[in-house]
Amino acid sequence: MENSEIADVLEETADLMEIAAEDGFRVNSYRKAARTVKDYPERVVDILADPARKVTDIPGIGKGLAAVLAEIVDHGSCERRDALLQKFPPTTLEFLKIQGLGPKSIALILEHYRISTIDDLERLAKEEKLRVLPRMGAKLEEKVLRSIAQYRMRSGRYLLSYADSMATELEAVLRGDGVDSVTPAGSFRRGRETVGDLDLLVTGPEAAAALDRFVAYSRVEEVLGRGENKASAKVGREGLQVDVRALPPASFGTALQYFTGSKDHNVALRTRAVRMGLKLSEYGLFRSEGAARVAGETEAGVYEALGLPWIPPELRENSGEIEAAEAGRLPELVDLSDMRGDLHMHTVATDGRGTLEEMAAAARDRGYRYIAITDHSKALAMANGLDEKRVVAFARQVREINRDGPGIRIFSGIECDILKDGAMDLADDALAELDLVIGSVHSHMNQESAEMTDRLLRALACPHLRVLGHPTGRILLHRDPFPFDFDRVAAEAAARGVWLEINASPERLDLHAPLIRAAKAKGARFTISTDAHHPQQLANMRYGVTMARRGWLGKTDIVNTLAAGDFAAALRKRL
Repeated sequence: MENSEIADVLEETADLMEIAAEDGFRVNSYRKAARTVKDYPERVVDILADPARKVTDIPGIGKGLAAVLAEIVDHGSCERRDALLQKFPPTTLEFLKIQGLGPKSIALILEHYRISTIDDLERLAKEEKLRVLPRMGAKLEEKVLRSIAQYRMRSGRYLLSYADSMATELEAVLRGDGVDSVTPAGSFRRGRETVGDLDLLVTGPEAAAALDRFVAYSRVEEVLGRGENKASAKVGREGLQVDVRALPPASFGTALQYFTGSKDHNVALRTRAVRMGLKLSEYGLFRSEGAARVAGETEAGVYEALGLPWIPPELRENSGEIEAAEAGRLPELVDLSDMRGDLHMHTVATDGRGTLEEMAAAARDRGYRYIAITDHSKALAMANGLDEKRVVAFARQVREINRDGPGIRIFSGIECDILKDGAMDLADDALAELDLVIGSVHSHMNQESAEMTDRLLRALACPHLRVLGHPTGRILLHRDPFPFDFDRVAAEAAARGVWLEINASPERLDLHAPLIRAAKAKGARFTISTDAHHPQQLANMRYGVTMARRGWLGKTDIVNTLAAGDFAAALRKRL
């Protein structure tokens, strides 16, 4: 099992323990262990397999939790989780995926009503039976009904980062003698925020042997089919469907184009081919009147034969990319190598897992020229957010560190909460001490659209605000964006010189492509930052860059592609 899968089991166990009203200290110990395991740089399964290593060497993991980790690795679950699942309906873990319901709410519902399915929960909400329970009401019922509908729509979806780790894992399984390439396709290659399945294309004289290795892989839960050139299976604890195809070199290019999609992009290309007297399929590009192959070995050759330059996969959504390609107006998209700094990260001063020095060293190792340390402000009390006194001390600390020449420039920053009325969580004189202020919404996300819009517009008027952090507040597969007039807010941000953040955390990926394009049309500029809470998470920058590419952004649209001196000057130039 991967660390993320082990962490999921620990989190589920903690949720079930909380529903059962067990000791809060024990619940928190499981939650902390989940965070530790998820962020740990080594695979727990490898440590357990090494007789010379001990899991208790991982900070925060004692003997009790070490035994739990061993259970999870051996059985995919643990005794405590299994016992609680016997006590509660098997769908209890599904209830936790419904917005508005936490463990305490679910415990209350189970205490008063004998429900066992999402359908039962939906019936209770429709019959207005949730509002009679303590701390619940009509608004919560409405939220539950909306969330159930959304949950059904996103069921079977997986984060881009999960598909990425699975693609990397399976590539190692598929490679071997006689395999020339293993190439991901599908929505994963296009960089969609979530994927429904994973397509892998294999070429080489022994490509068929790779299919045998795939279906025999230990993490395959269920083989769905095995043909001469294709194998499909459910892989991993989450049951991601993976389709592996063995391809001849002559049709690799057209197959890669076809299986990358999107469907609408492919339809538009096939229509173009027909107009040119050609026939395009996954097997090749042919003359309609005969069998002569025009192209097929490479993607670039296929597009060229259709009179187009190669179109980057992230743009293939039939949203104007073919017309832009035909007119020679495809954007020169930003690349990961263009990034010069990361402007949103947290340290142990609040809820991060690395010190300032560790985060700076990790960023320096990635080749960055600068970073901003942006811990939380005081409104997030559970995260030990900084008050005004600590902010001033932190700004002084950063100035002293920079004087010592740490090998990377550090900007003092804060992720300052935007309060319910749009005011900033810290006083102006404290914010003025900092180099970079990110304003983010972390509470009262149930405001009506007009109220939230006014809240954000008031925040943008703060003279110290430079970045609007994770602007829509969404958590993928868990929490939908809060409602507000995005066009109005984006236009105001552009007018005031406030940059919009593309948050690269795989759980957020906020902003996403349609909003990025809309904001750029309003004149907005952007930052791409990881919101890292651990040095390892700085690697998530690639997902933010993917979102920017999907939003048609180039290097000049993103301020943290600037050199350190130019970025420092840009910080001082707010309108």
